[in-house]
Amino acid sequence: MAKCVRCRQRKAKRPCPALGGELCPLCCGQHRNRDIRCPDDCPYLAQHSPYQEQRSQGKEEEDIFQDERLVWLAYNIELPLKALAERYATFSDEEAVWALEYARDKLARSRSLVILPGEVVRPGSEAGEAVFESTEKCRFERRVILPGYQTGYAQEEKLKVLDRMLLAARSFLKASPDGRAFLDQLLARHRRAGEMSTRR
Repeated sequence: MAKCVRCRQRKAKRPCPALGGELCPLCCGQHRNRDIRCPDDCPYLAQHSPYQEQRSQGKEEEDIFQDERLVWLAYNIELPLKALAERYATFSDEEAVWALEYARDKLARSRSLVILPGEVVRPGSEAGEAVFESTEKCRFERRVILPGYQTGYAQEEKLKVLDRMLLAARSFLKASPDGRAFLDQLLARHRRAGEMSTRR
């Protein structure tokens, strides 16, 4: 029985083209594309990369949705997309991703006004500008503790929320390139939030 070339303890079951030996499933999963540089044609990398993406997306989601300040920021970033999706039946997930990317790029560029050679600067986008403005203007108000006390958001927080939203939007877009699944889910979530606030 061949032992894993990585841990040398468990039974090797998977051929590893990067190491030129066999790995146990545990080492393959733990070290894949971290400590081991997996080639793109590795069957285990292709088979398990959607799971890894979903898992990392879930961790990011947990981080954001455990912080009420970030939830409020995400809600406000979504408002321009919601308005456009309600107004125009042709406004698609692809356009929503483009708007989020535009806002994220503009926010990241505001750190430095220097444009590096080879850097792509996109022309103005009405949807992207609306998302950017909503991100910049958003303030969090703690109504329970200090009425009227508002705090702004650090640039890192804005980028974190935009990155999380882009991850979700791109996964919907990958599943349905011409659809509105991301926007439909966004609209349904805002509808539920509106119904809950009217009940109180």
